[in-house]
Amino acid sequence: MTTRRDALKQGAFVAGLLAAAGFFPRMALAAWNATAFDAKSVNDVLKAYGASAPAESKDVMLTAPDIAENGAVVPMTVATTLKNVKHMLVLVEKNPSTLVAKFDVTDAVEPNFVTRAKMGQSSDVYAVAITTDNKAFFAKKEVKVTLGGCGG
Repeated sequence: MTTRRDALKQGAFVAGLLAAAGFFPRMALAAWNATAFDAKSVNDVLKAYGASAPAESKDVMLTAPDIAENGAVVPMTVATTLKNVKHMLVLVEKNPSTLVAKFDVTDAVEPNFVTRAKMGQSSDVYAVAITTDNKAFFAKKEVKVTLGGCGG
């Protein structure tokens, strides 16, 4: 009879083997784009994803508060009705790292995402939809922060 303790030991052993074989880090870093997350401007982020110059579109929606009382947790919703979208991005122009979130979209995923961002100061926030032909469409909103979140 297997006890719970034995099952936990076996599970930890298997996880250790997988980690030693390098299985977990490759999976975790497969979609990581360090250039995009290190970018300091909206255009640099889009360039890192191979997107064209962005165009404003009513088919991309961004919902965020006009005034965020606490910059540590600013709720945001991004969505689009565009067809053939492959990525949805949330960008905060004046953050130390402009790219806040990236969502991969397939035919099985509805491009409607809710997230929270950390904002250190008042800034323009962008929701960007990148299509399969690398065209970028965006919606923009200014969010005013009253209490800093990125180190304030």
